Amino acid sequence: MTIERIEPGSRMSQGAIHGNTIYLAGQVASDPVGTGVTAQTQNILVQIDRLLAVAGSDKDHILSATVYLADIGHFAEMNAAWDAWVSQEHPPTRATVEARLCDPQYLVEIVVVAATQA
Repeated sequence: MTIERIEPGSRMSQGAIHGNTIYLAGQVASDPVGTGVTAQTQNILVQIDRLLAVAGSDKDHILSATVYLADIGHFAEMNAAWDAWVSQEHPPTRATVEARLCDPQYLVEIVVVAATQA
């Protein structure tokens, strides 16, 4: 079985497709400077939509999501942005945890696994 890389870089790919499964790398805000949890979450969800489209899928096919918050006290803000975006007919499984992210400017990171539409 082949593995297709999505936007490969020297250190990592933004995603990989193996069989009928799409694995996206952890997504963080593209420009986190001066933005809050809501704006970062919305930016990340746009990135996820774009990467899933590149892979030939969409948010209705997300199987699971893991959300990392720098401060779990911002759970409600992240959740409001998530609820406005997530498919109400096909919500994925999800876990949300507090974690120290790679840079203090990043307040949210989201990892998703999705199925292809094939």
